[in-house]
Amino acid sequence: MEAVIGDKMQTSIDVKLKEYDLSLLEKDYDRISVLIDDTKKLNRVCRRINKLTKGAVVRAINSDEYEKKSCGEVLSISFPGSITAKYIDLIKWVKPGQLHDARKAGVNLAKLSGDSSVLIYIGSQKFSADFIKGYLLRQYSFSEYKTSKITKSRSATLMLNKPLDFKKSLEEIKATVDGVFFTRDLVNEPANILTTVEFSKRLQKLSTLGIEVEVLEEKQLSDLGMNALLGVGQGSANPSKVVVMSWKGGAKTVQPLALVGKGVVFDTGGISLKPAGGMEEMTMDMGGAGVVAGTMLALAKRKAKANVIGLVGLVENMPSSTAQRPGDIVKSMKGETIEVINTDAEGRLVLSDVLWYAQERFKPSGIIDLATLTGAIIVGLGYENAGVFSNDDNFCKTFMNAAALENEGAWRMPLAPAYDKKLKSRLADMKNVGGRDAGAITAAQFIQRFINKEMPWIHLDIAGVAHTKSESTYAPPGATGWGVMSIDRLISEKFENIK
Repeated sequence: MEAVIGDKMQTSIDVKLKEYDLSLLEKDYDRISVLIDDTKKLNRVCRRINKLTKGAVVRAINSDEYEKKSCGEVLSISFPGSITAKYIDLIKWVKPGQLHDARKAGVNLAKLSGDSSVLIYIGSQKFSADFIKGYLLRQYSFSEYKTSKITKSRSATLMLNKPLDFKKSLEEIKATVDGVFFTRDLVNEPANILTTVEFSKRLQKLSTLGIEVEVLEEKQLSDLGMNALLGVGQGSANPSKVVVMSWKGGAKTVQPLALVGKGVVFDTGGISLKPAGGMEEMTMDMGGAGVVAGTMLALAKRKAKANVIGLVGLVENMPSSTAQRPGDIVKSMKGETIEVINTDAEGRLVLSDVLWYAQERFKPSGIIDLATLTGAIIVGLGYENAGVFSNDDNFCKTFMNAAALENEGAWRMPLAPAYDKKLKSRLADMKNVGGRDAGAITAAQFIQRFINKEMPWIHLDIAGVAHTKSESTYAPPGATGWGVMSIDRLISEKFENIK
């Protein structure tokens, strides 16, 4: 289900809120899903379903199959008695359940429901928000290039005791989910479609949401001295660009938070060519830029009362007669020189110039950069956690708490001056790689050289979590949208409503 950039700009999951009404159980839904929080004392909805199904609910929750399930898992009854619905889904809840259990329950139900119309009754509204968030996140699919696309409109009806009280929460949830979906769509796109030009066009359409969008072309980048970024893209027929997105929802006197994303739309490795096996996955090397774009969409849709600048460096790293060579020396926008030892360590070159530009122009209150930067972080953390590097303990702690609440895996990694010696160059101020050992750390140390000393900064290496071959916590195989929810929560808790 694609988050459409245009007039609709919403998920294609239609969520209706309905007042508590037992007669809804006999309407024409494909599935009826209920939460079982007490097997000894069924709520009124479960008692009514049990009566209509001639005791099927009680038999099911007393079965061995139900007993083996954990909190948030679902047992389905097929073609239940005189009820019109094809399935009754019994969601197991073990007190005291937590918000992650509610998210898991929503994900599990979404995996079962497919393109069905579903009536859902949770009972207590305490976990309704997290349940529906998990449900919506897992309803995503990307079928743009299949001849048999998903065309049936999916819908969910949430039956609540006080639906009007939940309306605002639902709108905020949908805004965040739309941001995640936008990120997933971008990351899933093939590189022959999502070129630097097409990427910038899609970001320009965010202006319909109230985001100010500016595209810096190669001549402007050259005039600014962004030679590190331009060197990465000089072997490609697709022009390099920097896109600046500004959301001004806070007080005019408050300095913005800056989000900076690596947007390598395809990475061959350049002259330091990657092996052929698995290179097709390098369409996801713009994942950092995708997260920045999705976060900006979410902020605009929920009208966040914060000032946030999103900057993405869009390039394509190709081998050609004009490509950057190992051994080339480039002068960054900061004015320091870089010896390019390996052209496949290109993301840090892109980030170095965009990060410096962000600080020079916007004087932000803090910076978060995101990049599918190193294979080394995957060796260290696998596909479960992003690597988190920071020069500010309080800033980092706030982000880590937000990531934990959103159940997006993140693990803090070290920074130390001892690693800097690996970046020493005989010919230039620094070289762009420091060897195989501690590869993710030396990459972060390189990036830190382009962060002003007093600037609170977080670097997120998302190489292992942006795109996965198997399903992740909230997504089917492919793009995950990791980071949108965590950063959105961070902004909500730390950067909104500042005077």
